[in-house]
Amino acid sequence: MATTNVMVNPTSLQTLKSKLQDYYTLTKPEVNLLILMTTSAGYYLGSRGVFDTRKLISTLVGTLLVASGTATLNQFIERRFDAQMRRTASRPLVSGRVGAGEAFWLGILLSVGGALYLTLAVNALAAGLASSTLLSYLLVYTPLKRKTPLCTALGAIPGAMPTLIGWAGASANIGGQAWLLFAILFLWQFPHFLAIALMYRDDYARAGFHMLPAFDTEGRFTKAEILVFTVFLVLATLLPFLAHGGVTFAICMSAAGAFFLYYTGKLAASDSKLLAGRVVHASVIYLPVVLGIMAACK
Repeated sequence: MATTNVMVNPTSLQTLKSKLQDYYTLTKPEVNLLILMTTSAGYYLGSRGVFDTRKLISTLVGTLLVASGTATLNQFIERRFDAQMRRTASRPLVSGRVGAGEAFWLGILLSVGGALYLTLAVNALAAGLASSTLLSYLLVYTPLKRKTPLCTALGAIPGAMPTLIGWAGASANIGGQAWLLFAILFLWQFPHFLAIALMYRDDYARAGFHMLPAFDTEGRFTKAEILVFTVFLVLATLLPFLAHGGVTFAICMSAAGAFFLYYTGKLAASDSKLLAGRVVHASVIYLPVVLGIMAACK
């Protein structure tokens, strides 16, 4: 009996692997990790009765698909501007490793697939919230980045939506506590993204992005903004204590807030932009701690 040996070209396999890696990079996995975390927090805090793990997984899968599609389409839209910034010059679209058409259809497939999956596997409210997040990010925030520094405020809205998607996935409705969670994530984005804008101010300016006000040449106004928004953020995290009590909750939230205020206060008092990086790192530590405290004291 004759046998046929099928030879696999190692070069072709390596090319396929590289292409899949570039597709994966287009979805911004580091951002998606944050989105999945906040969606999970919203789902857990919005759940009542027996916890439905399968529905949580479905909510996360659908949200991840829509978020990945949004990131891919955003890079498709901004590919010419990304080429002008050092921090984005090596992205797959900019470097030519992925074609514009490939990125566009990948983004559409992920976005539409995610919305349909949420509709069928979770509920229409979660799907609607995910779709509105995509549209507001691509049609409002993305073009406004080249027009006004107010883009940060408007971009914080879709940025905070994963909490509502998770909550809707668990309960099929949006209540007052869901909006408080939304407000916390909304406020958190100001110190986080304004610090990033300080770090890469010259890079953003080179591409024509108006992430910071033109008059704030020394960054003092932005540093003050970061501190003020951090104060409001810390106060927002303490609202559940005022409503329901809980000394342990208040102590933990106050300690987390003091940690974050320490770094934003140091930045505000300094003439250096170098401390902005520490604020970004502190914000990435602070947010999961706050969500963890809220989940533990549910």
